[in-house]
Amino acid sequence: MNSESPVQTGTLEKSWVKWEVLLLLWMAYLLNQGDRQVFNTVLPSIREALSLTDTSVGLIATIFNLFYAFMVPLGGWAGDRFSRKWVVTISILFWSVATMFTGLANGVFLLVMMRSVATGGGEAFFGPANYSLLGQYHTDTRARAMSIHQTAYYVGVILAGWLAGAIADYFDTLNPGNGWKYSFIIFGAAGIIWGILMAVRLKDKPLSKEEIAARDAARPGILDGFKTVFTTPTAAVLTIGFSGLIFVITGYMTWIPAFLQEELGQSQAAAGFNSMFWTYVAAFIGVLIAGGLSDRLARKHHRSRMILQALGLIGGALPLLFMSHSKVLWVLYLCFAVWGFFRAFFDANTYAVLYDVTPEPLHASCSSAMITTGFAVGALAPVVLGAMKQSLGSLQATFPVLGIIWLVCGVLMAVVSYTHYQKDYDKMNNR
Repeated sequence: MNSESPVQTGTLEKSWVKWEVLLLLWMAYLLNQGDRQVFNTVLPSIREALSLTDTSVGLIATIFNLFYAFMVPLGGWAGDRFSRKWVVTISILFWSVATMFTGLANGVFLLVMMRSVATGGGEAFFGPANYSLLGQYHTDTRARAMSIHQTAYYVGVILAGWLAGAIADYFDTLNPGNGWKYSFIIFGAAGIIWGILMAVRLKDKPLSKEEIAARDAARPGILDGFKTVFTTPTAAVLTIGFSGLIFVITGYMTWIPAFLQEELGQSQAAAGFNSMFWTYVAAFIGVLIAGGLSDRLARKHHRSRMILQALGLIGGALPLLFMSHSKVLWVLYLCFAVWGFFRAFFDANTYAVLYDVTPEPLHASCSSAMITTGFAVGALAPVVLGAMKQSLGSLQATFPVLGIIWLVCGVLMAVVSYTHYQKDYDKMNNR
């Protein structure tokens, strides 16, 4: 499956190839995140069609995230040992087929198997190989490339939030109660088409003789990424911050569309759009600012990347606290936007920080360790918030808890950026 051949990496870095790779992976990531948001947007329809409780619906999302987290180490291992192009491409084809079959589910068992097991398992192979392949092509432009890549997340969530709801609403008029199924079928088909294009156009980065020798010597085991991450203080604390980030985001994205539908009377399409549009337009702007700023600041102080992440978490905690006190739409939308803008400062730097302090031959494995930990923690959010919502009678009562989680993680990351970042960076770069 390996297709690399030795060339001068400096020549390749200056070519247009790395930007085509970014474009291909950008669209794949858009479909990846859009596919996830389909479930959140049509969640109330699924719940009604299958007579589910809030807790059981949250459990479906939790199983998805747990299975995803369980499979990611295998995805990281594959990304470091085989062709990253083919790991990414096969992943998108697999999860897209599973998404289509989710639309054919007629009961809880099939919904769990297609959504939580098949889709989650397929997506688990995408992240580590996707980020490490992009990081291989982009070195001096790493934060900028990662920031542009991250905008696919925001566009995908906004697009899916609106389009999945619109598809469900339209087909509900033709086939009452079953409109949600067509959202999964259509998004799955789009992923299959893009996966075929990636099989033709995406290329592994050609490696120098030295890089090939380092890769062949490394041959990481499935747990080597965990060992590296959790014995490197900067990477370990980054993983803690990432876990807090994912817990809050997963809970938010699962339940905010339902909140707008149930408590503010919005339609599926309107709730799907409004719950994501304000947040991710602001995040789109924020991530582009943060990416360029990070690359500039890091030329003088490498720890600047983690400091920006800490500021993002601390700044993003404040609107979560305000959201618990108002049902005025413009106030909520403003909070959504401020939250999205600040979270982008974390997003823009996640993999740039991780790759600064971990060895390149283990980048996919280290990514998988961070992703596994983050999503194992984040997997608890839907069911925890669902149970709290059911007990307290309102989703808004859970928002302060989410804000406190980000505040604590942000302070911890700020401290470690000053105490350990430069040491870990120098150790990795033999200084």
